[in-house]
Amino acid sequence: MKLLSQLLLFTSLTFPLSSFAALGEHPIILIHGFQAGQLQTKPNHDAVVADGKNYWQDYWLAKADDRIDWPSQERVAGKISTDYIWPKLQELSKNNTCKNGCILVTHSTGDLVARHLLDNQENWLTNAGLTPLKIIATFDFAGAGGGSELGDLAINISEGSGYLNAPLKYAMSLWLGEVPSPKNTGVLNDLKVANARQIAALPDNRIPRIRFVGKGSDYVGSTSPFLLGKDDGVVASHSSCGASEAGNFNSCSINVAFDGKLSPQANAVTQFMPFHYPMLMGDDYSHSGLISSKHQGKITAVNPTLTLQDGSVIKVETTDSAYWLTGNVYRYVNNSENATMSELVSELL
Repeated sequence: MKLLSQLLLFTSLTFPLSSFAALGEHPIILIHGFQAGQLQTKPNHDAVVADGKNYWQDYWLAKADDRIDWPSQERVAGKISTDYIWPKLQELSKNNTCKNGCILVTHSTGDLVARHLLDNQENWLTNAGLTPLKIIATFDFAGAGGGSELGDLAINISEGSGYLNAPLKYAMSLWLGEVPSPKNTGVLNDLKVANARQIAALPDNRIPRIRFVGKGSDYVGSTSPFLLGKDDGVVASHSSCGASEAGNFNSCSINVAFDGKLSPQANAVTQFMPFHYPMLMGDDYSHSGLISSKHQGKITAVNPTLTLQDGSVIKVETTDSAYWLTGNVYRYVNNSENATMSELVSELL
């Protein structure tokens, strides 16, 4: 460790251990991601709620004020909306939960569920004689709002139109636990890249979607050959960064690599979906690791300062460090050598 520390020459001021400026008190509502096991178990409402609670158990559950739980065996614009999103919206409105402005914290397909919610909640609640929710931002971890190529492959296989070779079969078994069948697809249909990008593609709301992105893998890289560009093992960076179109992208930033190296990124995302703003990237953070309590390496910043809809400003402090053997400069979020992605983001809340 002493030798490693000697290899870095710090070139900027030293900041306090807390890397973020405090945001203030806003209720946090969690929206979880895809849960493959539900395709087989097809849980009832109580089991869906139990699964939703367990999904966030590792870190975020204790930080949140409420959750929107939903079943993976259903479709976003179908029963997910009518039987799960809509009842929760009514409850939140009647309880004035978001009177001072809520923040949605989403993971994976929760990003897509949130986009559908944000595009419709004002009309739904107004038409029911209820007050729309005041949502000032979403914090999206490993966002699947741009879909996943794995979803396309899973549906193709289930319909008999996809070629299932040994590497793909292995990747599907790790991700889904089984080879998909026509009776067990549910929200996988919404995760197809083209389908996902058609859901609330041009929202009327101006709520900032703040992105937290990883490039590790929970599957020893077995799923990466089937995803475009850099990925986190489940979604490619075109989705997690919030790119306006699918593509072979290697970073969310034109001048910062996933590992924090400050250098021009030839295949970076340059055009984003409306109001999508990547903030932090972690080179070693996997799809599930982004919301866990396990440390998975240092974190870099894409956008150090962002403004929420109510005018609140969130800011991350960074340090630029030069590696003396090569002269390459790396930018890291302060204290990210100790704190996890979720711990750093929770400082904002």
